[in-house]
Amino acid sequence: MKKLPDILKKEKYKRLKFKVTKTQHLLIKASINGVKGNFILDTGASSSCVDFESIELFQLEAKKSKTQASGAGATGMLTQKAIGNQLQLGSWKHLNFELIIFDLSHVNEALIQHKSKPVHGIIGADILMKGKGIIDYFNHYLYLQ
Repeated sequence: MKKLPDILKKEKYKRLKFKVTKTQHLLIKASINGVKGNFILDTGASSSCVDFESIELFQLEAKKSKTQASGAGATGMLTQKAIGNQLQLGSWKHLNFELIIFDLSHVNEALIQHKSKPVHGIIGADILMKGKGIIDYFNHYLYLQ
């Protein structure tokens, strides 16, 4: 029987390592517009997002948005959006990528309380769907095509 990594490599999937934090979050490194950051890989997040505090870091052009965000115990949070960005996870790239920008302080406060490092944002289902994502939880790999 063939092993999953061999099958996915043949199908031109890129393999990316992630870490599991003390809080059982999946932590992955990504670059936005050429700037590296730490992100939570979250299958339950519909859209990828960054914290308001990371707008300058990732050279984002924030624009108004009527969308309100909710999740992780918070609802009705104001958002902004940034379009036309480049996202890179390992050697996998997505050009003309749209990000949601909102206050992630509640997420980072919870991580810090549990002695985990804060994150710049969240990689959500939008990227997992775009890249035909497959998560190997046991070996801590994300595969994107």
